[in-house]
Amino acid sequence: MKIPVGEVVSILLQKMGLLKDTGASPQNATVIFVVRLPRVVLGVLVGAALGISGAAIQGVFRNPLAEPGLIGISAGASLMAVVIIALEAAVFVGLSNLLGYYLLAFGAFTGACVAALLVYQISKTDGKPNVATMLLAGIAINALAGALTGLITYMANDQQLRNITFWLLGSLGGATWQTVTVLLPFVLLPLVLLPLTGKALNTFALGEVQAEHLGINTAAVKRNVVILATMAVGACVAVTGIISFVGLLVPHTIRLLIGVDNRKLIPASALLGGLVLTLADMISRTLIAPIELPIGVVTAILGTPVFLYILIKDKKKLSL
Repeated sequence: MKIPVGEVVSILLQKMGLLKDTGASPQNATVIFVVRLPRVVLGVLVGAALGISGAAIQGVFRNPLAEPGLIGISAGASLMAVVIIALEAAVFVGLSNLLGYYLLAFGAFTGACVAALLVYQISKTDGKPNVATMLLAGIAINALAGALTGLITYMANDQQLRNITFWLLGSLGGATWQTVTVLLPFVLLPLVLLPLTGKALNTFALGEVQAEHLGINTAAVKRNVVILATMAVGACVAVTGIISFVGLLVPHTIRLLIGVDNRKLIPASALLGGLVLTLADMISRTLIAPIELPIGVVTAILGTPVFLYILIKDKKKLSL
């Protein structure tokens, strides 16, 4: 639908109580406020969460190739979501009656938290998480969850297979104000707290031993980053499915634009992440309209060549 920009602005001003009568048709007001605006807001929140989590995880691992999925968040969420889709009618009838539409989101978020907690516990040495062990544990949990997800997908019927495939490719199509309200606290807390770890993460570039000599509690920093990243990414995956490449590519781009200072890098990654995902959603809706492409496919197709270009052109700048 084509709605003039002036009418869009007047509708929004009316919803904020700043304008009494817009003269806009009820249909246009419904399209803007009920259909489009919640989707834009959801895209901004999810993109910001993925971008800021990716930047913080890269700072902890001291590796620009790290991303939130590296510690099993996405794999755990995927596994639980696939289990619920395949077994809802047989096993989760009671929970389905209780939670309804939110059963899948609740299960995916639980799976993300369990996987991240398992990786974190495995990585502990003398009570402190070891980054190298966390990386290896994440690879192992990702492989196990991927294998189980593949097994369940193989055993699913046609309808379940379509639901699983749609969820694994990601979409903002289910955006409502209720969805935004549920997601907001899980994203808002990491958006506020993760930038506060920027100064400590800068010292991680010198090595954990040197960071501890400078008075940084490295174990607490790693724990807080993992918890906040799991909260943000797990909640986003639970609502939108798997959206790849945003958490990896956005911090790379910011690093090349403004440098490696995590005090600037982390909040800037949130801003660019929200912008990138909103633009990707616009492309997914309009490229072959009225058919909507899965947004995870769009981010991967757009992100891969850009990422390869950055790797080839600026190899030296990519080092932390």
